[in-house]
Amino acid sequence: MKRPAEIAYDFIKERILDGVYYPSQKLIENDLSLEIGVSRNTVKKALLKLEQENLIVMENNKGATIKAFTLDEISNYLKIREVLEGLITADAAANITDVHVVELEKILEQMRSDLALKNFDAYSQGNLKFHEIIYKASNNQQAVDLVKIIKQQLKRLQFKTILVPGRNEDSFKEHSDILSALRNREVELSEFLMKKHVRNVRETILKNYSVLI
Repeated sequence: MKRPAEIAYDFIKERILDGVYYPSQKLIENDLSLEIGVSRNTVKKALLKLEQENLIVMENNKGATIKAFTLDEISNYLKIREVLEGLITADAAANITDVHVVELEKILEQMRSDLALKNFDAYSQGNLKFHEIIYKASNNQQAVDLVKIIKQQLKRLQFKTILVPGRNEDSFKEHSDILSALRNREVELSEFLMKKHVRNVRETILKNYSVLI
């Protein structure tokens, strides 16, 4: 059974990542206490933990505010992710099993179907699963852990890029090319294609920042 502080932490974090709480929104401890059904002290503990994860900002006498990223911060996060995802995918190409390849093929086929039906939420979920299989195939767990931290920070933006005109078709082609390279165990090509994919995500966000925030 979860402790009150864990319940409060999960409650607030879920709403931050899902966009229910928006960037720069002020969080009132008393309101959260009543909404969640825990003490203000419990809420404060949850907020301090979320501050450590860089999801909120705590200021003396001002309380907690949802972290809002500048364009430069977003760009820098994605530049780091580009390098890390490349390392992960290169390692995955050298170690990937036939089981992993079959899983990727099934996911990609479902993504194709979701794209045809314009089911973009399901497509985005497939996108996440696709990358998760690559993470599992890689032995570079440290890089995987760092990438997951970055993706968590930018989750709200990541889910909206698929709605940018033309991005859905480009995204599918990029994933298809990555799978082909992985299937053939082409280490350098797999790394190149994954870095290109993440770079395209970054460029899409930078070009469409005003409508994605």
